[in-house]
Amino acid sequence: MEQQRLLPISSGINFRELGGYTTQDGKTTKWNKLIRSGKLAGLSTDDMTFLENYGVKYDVDFRSPEEKSKFPDQVPANAEYTFDPVFPVDETQSTKQTDELQRKMNIDATSGLVEMRRVYRDVINQPHAQKAYRKFFDVLLSNSATNSALLFHCTAGKDRTGMGAVFLLSALNVDEDTIKADYLLTNRASKSFQDGIIMDLKLQNKNSAFIQSIRALQSVNISYYNSAMDEIKKLSGSMDGYLREYLQLTDHDLTDLKSIYLE
Repeated sequence: MEQQRLLPISSGINFRELGGYTTQDGKTTKWNKLIRSGKLAGLSTDDMTFLENYGVKYDVDFRSPEEKSKFPDQVPANAEYTFDPVFPVDETQSTKQTDELQRKMNIDATSGLVEMRRVYRDVINQPHAQKAYRKFFDVLLSNSATNSALLFHCTAGKDRTGMGAVFLLSALNVDEDTIKADYLLTNRASKSFQDGIIMDLKLQNKNSAFIQSIRALQSVNISYYNSAMDEIKKLSGSMDGYLREYLQLTDHDLTDLKSIYLE
């Protein structure tokens, strides 16, 4: 199968391979082992067949109970589903209608940015989120079979999923510049989806400040990533310290992860 970063999923958004990234000690993340994505509801028959042929054997769902209830996953055949909510409710606002957001948010041009930076701090410091990412690593550690891929996702595949990828790639010793580039790739991978939302808001004659805030909610921004990193430094001093202290990864866990996902 041709190796490609953006996967050809027609009825979903932000489906991406994490293979082919070089680590700081010269190894490479394996292809066909890790997929990050948006939600799996509404996938076409061809999409499902693609994921099944790709070897997806694990489906880790970071969404809240509300999101799961509204848009249940279409789980690939023979895949094991793990419901692993990072937040008890959808703090990322992924499923909220724009009118509801306009009523809820005190809108100015920076409201979305401020809200998302708060969300990223919560990803780092909330015990519920920490337990969810530890559970994610437990599933990752069970994916040792050859030709067995693990898919992890939220609704848009950008925030909870983005930080899951950050934690995982950090544990695998991928350099930070590469990790940031993978995180920011969401804006290219989801561009048509994001542009469609903005165009719809313009057709509804929503004001420019609200549109700017919605754009901030629907995209990723390096300041979100930096908010998370700042919180990690406050708590643990470094990403390695955070992975060990708050996500409780041991030396043995880190060695096993590298054995499973690197070549």
